[in-house]
Amino acid sequence: MKLSILDQSAAASGRGQDETIRQTLALAQQAEAWGYHRFWVSEHHSHPSIVGSAPEVLMAAIAARTQRIRIGSAGVMLPHYAALKVAEQFRVLDALAPGRIDLGVGRAPGSDGRTAQLLNPDRNASERFPQQVMELQAWVSGQNLPPGHPGHNVYAYPQSGTAPTVWMLGSSDYGAQLAAHLGLPYAFAYFITDGQGADEALQIYRETFRPSAGLPKPSAALCVWALAADTDEEALRLFESRARWKMDRNLGRIGPLLPPEEAARDYSPAEQFALQRLRESALIGSAATVAAKLRQLAARLEVDELVVITWTHDPAAQMRSYELLAQEFTLTANSPL
Repeated sequence: MKLSILDQSAAASGRGQDETIRQTLALAQQAEAWGYHRFWVSEHHSHPSIVGSAPEVLMAAIAARTQRIRIGSAGVMLPHYAALKVAEQFRVLDALAPGRIDLGVGRAPGSDGRTAQLLNPDRNASERFPQQVMELQAWVSGQNLPPGHPGHNVYAYPQSGTAPTVWMLGSSDYGAQLAAHLGLPYAFAYFITDGQGADEALQIYRETFRPSAGLPKPSAALCVWALAADTDEEALRLFESRARWKMDRNLGRIGPLLPPEEAARDYSPAEQFALQRLRESALIGSAATVAAKLRQLAARLEVDELVVITWTHDPAAQMRSYELLAQEFTLTANSPL
């Protein structure tokens, strides 16, 4: 099974946001050394918890610091932008790291409604998402759009012998249907829905998939949140930062991760019940515990690639989690994965 990483550049209390971005770069380099297959970065705007706002910039920096690992966006929120400009950015990235670039796209704003309007004042932009994706496919692959289209005889440069791979990202049936219709690989955001809708979305994707020139059969990955530590007890302690964040978010309070020792607060009875369920369902524990849960999940949903997201207040704990999982899955830098 392939194991990959999605890093969201999560903000942490007491650490500068510039340091958070640099930590993402350091993690990417380690991910390659450990043998991970892909390293993806996300796009969020005006988000106090997630400071990775420009995946294409981060990807360029990662490309300059790595040699083998695939690099991607998870994803570019396409309705904010012109498809041609996104295609140009990723054609440049492919020139920097030939054959290693994934262009994951999504329809969600990655922000609140007011911020989304500032990025693109057109409130109906998301309605043109399917058309944008088709245009993006053509420009990324060097194809000419049909006569009568405003983009006919317009090309995205630089051109070369390789091209970015377009991925569809989603957390609902919509993305699954569109990925299947266009013959694209599909990544389901399991961590966003806590698994809800994953079975249905993947079933729709596989049953309605139409082969394309770039993908003859369905290819799906699962993006999951997981945290491994040297012991189950240590993992549970580290998880308190994430648990507090999730409980606060339910109340509309969004901020940086707190240290585990500062994460506890007075929870209402309803919150205590929700918190206990969260701890019981989370993919946390020792490396062996988490690896077993990940393999079980991948087998149940019939996916051969997991993209792991890990938030910790301490970057060293995040690094250790990914290192332990690499050891459990016996990844090596030279393995074909």
